[in-house]
Amino acid sequence: MFDGIMTMSFHTLNYPIHFLGRTYKHGTLKSSRVIPALATPPSSILVHTGESDNSLKCGGNYVPNMSLSKKDFSTSSILNQGNAIGVIGGVSLDSTLNFVNKFARWGSNEGKDCPPFILCSDPQLMEELLIYERSSFPSLYAQVRPSNLDHTPIVENLKRKRAFLEQGGAQCLVMPCHLLHSWHADVSNGCSVTILHMAECVAKELKEAKLRPLETGCPLRIGVVGSDAVLKSGFYQEKLQNEGFEVVLPDKATMEHTVRPAIEALDRKDIEGARNLLRIALQVLLVRAVNKVIIASHEMHELLPHDDPLLKKCIDPIDALVRSTIKWSQSVERSS
Repeated sequence: MFDGIMTMSFHTLNYPIHFLGRTYKHGTLKSSRVIPALATPPSSILVHTGESDNSLKCGGNYVPNMSLSKKDFSTSSILNQGNAIGVIGGVSLDSTLNFVNKFARWGSNEGKDCPPFILCSDPQLMEELLIYERSSFPSLYAQVRPSNLDHTPIVENLKRKRAFLEQGGAQCLVMPCHLLHSWHADVSNGCSVTILHMAECVAKELKEAKLRPLETGCPLRIGVVGSDAVLKSGFYQEKLQNEGFEVVLPDKATMEHTVRPAIEALDRKDIEGARNLLRIALQVLLVRAVNKVIIASHEMHELLPHDDPLLKKCIDPIDALVRSTIKWSQSVERSS
């Protein structure tokens, strides 16, 4: 799928030195450490251009093409295709790579090439997001938002990445991270290209599915489960309500006794315990006659085995974002 067309370039974004590399091997993107001597820039930039002569292949892995680091990104673009995608990674590297893997596979159907994209993933941003998320851990049902949750550095970080991707030639930006959509409006302000909203993608797909209420005379209900920070931000509620859905969130007891403990179990690597707690939380929502449950956490969604019956009632927003991104790219191709 990507034979000879993966390259990596680097660009300094004024952060402390900290770097994670990316490789592509056997059809799956994986994370890997880069040789420290090559790790001077803090953010990793993965570029799929479709131009095989720009890549270096070593033992089945694609390694950084250091000649690209000499480009002046302020005056020239990495990509010049009209359907180029820019990807901003967030709190979970696995979620970012999950998006790219699906985008690559689904976007390459019927013999077509995967649309060109630039992926920007920054370990410092991941750390800032984790701190923010954990700081808001108990605050979903609090009357006052904690005063120490300053998101200004995160927004400024995201705006710099947005500007970089715009300069790099991206014509549509995506953020395969639930928490990042808390600042979608801030990042979109002043942006010259489209920025897809994951919750909006999900809400539109649910609307198009023409679901029927499970109880006569009741509105269509959609459940949402996720971290305190994501649920408190309210963007899933807003986008779903805009499409006419009634949104059902875990109640206080469910958050305290199942959702938060599931997240804590994940942090302890207690996968089985986290899985059992998540199942309870999902069952509680389903009992409240919701048609579908949006799992607004990649780590939570991955807890359930692929053959788990509960998955039939659940939605992975990353899938909706991938489909919407491919549709956008295809619409640009048709109009050009």
